[in-house]
Amino acid sequence: MMSTFRSLHILNYRIWFIGAVISNIGTWMQRTAQDWLVFDHLTEHDASAMGITMALQLGPQLFLAPVAGLVADRFNRKQLLILTQSAMALLSAGLGILVVAGAAQLWHVYGFALLLGVVSALDAPVRQTFVSELVRDDYLPNAVALNSASFNVARMIGPAVAGVLTVAVGPGWVFLINTLTFVALLLSLWRIPTTSLRQLPRAAAGKGRIREGLKYVRFRPDIVVVMVAVFIVGTLGLNFVLFIAAMVGTEFGLDASAFGLMNSIMAIGSVAGALLSAGRQKPRLRIIFGAAGAFGVTSGIAALAPGYFWFGVALVPVGLFAITMLTSANGYVQTTTDPVMRGRVMALYMAIFLGGTPIGAPFVGWVANVAGPRWSLGVAAASGLVAALIGLVWIIRAKQLRIRFDRRARGLRHFRVVAAGPRNARPDPDGAGR
Repeated sequence: MMSTFRSLHILNYRIWFIGAVISNIGTWMQRTAQDWLVFDHLTEHDASAMGITMALQLGPQLFLAPVAGLVADRFNRKQLLILTQSAMALLSAGLGILVVAGAAQLWHVYGFALLLGVVSALDAPVRQTFVSELVRDDYLPNAVALNSASFNVARMIGPAVAGVLTVAVGPGWVFLINTLTFVALLLSLWRIPTTSLRQLPRAAAGKGRIREGLKYVRFRPDIVVVMVAVFIVGTLGLNFVLFIAAMVGTEFGLDASAFGLMNSIMAIGSVAGALLSAGRQKPRLRIIFGAAGAFGVTSGIAALAPGYFWFGVALVPVGLFAITMLTSANGYVQTTTDPVMRGRVMALYMAIFLGGTPIGAPFVGWVANVAGPRWSLGVAAASGLVAALIGLVWIIRAKQLRIRFDRRARGLRHFRVVAAGPRNARPDPDGAGR
């Protein structure tokens, strides 16, 4: 248990963690209120409109990732975070004022979603890599996993609170409350002395630095296959808000409170997955791809849930395996990347993870509208299984593994995974290399 929370013994990380939890709660409150505003207030349960909103908010990741990554590697990350967090607070306040005043229209939400997406695209690689300035490298996998736990604890609290407040006072006030939660993270950054941060290598000035980051990833096939798996699941499988809204509103005929509660229930599994990842010494490829396959299976089970209660029960393992995959993938990419390249690599990772949403969210929304919400969850199930299969094939080929039949063994021990080579080659004890 102590190893699970070991990064919290470091003062700077503890200050950051507290501010991040509060800010993340506000972020999840806004996401929930914004999605319900589009789905129930500004349209008549149009899942496609929700998909477009998500696409606008996450689409800038695709176009700005190379620049954002270089900025994260070149400049002071603490100062960059102060700028991006302040900008997001102003955008939240602006949308809140419009909604409270009764002047908000669908195109307004689209516009704010796009602006927030631009700022978030710059913020994401900085937030991801700032953690490496707070803790030593041997603590980094644990710190990354605890960041994920923080995000998902907020996901457990924020949507439930937002669901109640959206019904009680309206979504506009939820946006204004979120504006205040940004202050917590800004205060945390102010409390962390710049001189106490780790001084990591910075990317040199000059041309070709963005291309340098892309070349680095191209010659790391292990990172490439992780990013491919994350892209598939992120594009088609992680549209949770859309799935849940469509199931709750269309399939079960319930309101915003039930929508918020379902998001929080799924976050129980997400927190469990993040804490399990925090307890591991290092992320491994077999965990990433195994969790992807399990996510596919549990998403299929959730699609078949006969009612609201059983749908909630099914969402717990969906959240657990999704976050296990994502936290392990994030930790693997960060800990195996050279520090001077970390910002550019993580920007590319975040672009691949979130940038597929402009493709996936409208498509999944269309599936939900045309074929029904259960089929949209079927798309998520397929994405997890395909990602797992790709990872399995890559591991077998990269490690030159094969299954050997042993007549002298009993039961399932007849079959052993061994490295290709001489007849007496020894089995790989890890079963998947890393």
